[in-house]
Amino acid sequence: MKTVLPSAVPSDAQIVDVREADEFADGHATGAVNLPMSEIVGRLDEIDRDRDLYVICLSGGRSARVCEYLEHRGIDAINVEGGTSAWRAAELPMEIPGI
Repeated sequence: MKTVLPSAVPSDAQIVDVREADEFADGHATGAVNLPMSEIVGRLDEIDRDRDLYVICLSGGRSARVCEYLEHRGIDAINVEGGTSAWRAAELPMEIPGI
């Protein structure tokens, strides 16, 4: 599985955040789409297979498991190392409701 630091994610990347909806609502990488790990199996058709896919969660564990699942189904995926915590620490653009 390929892994990249948050700073290596292109600004126009396809980012799938696999945290649950309430976690996603607390703040997420700008442009990320929420496909919770618990729903990923039924929502694979929402992934654009013609673009690089970056998968993110809170710290990198869930996204790594989702990347493995996707790769077993022939979908290349890149895990964002350190997840949203590292994204926030790197001061990368985020969408935070109410701010």
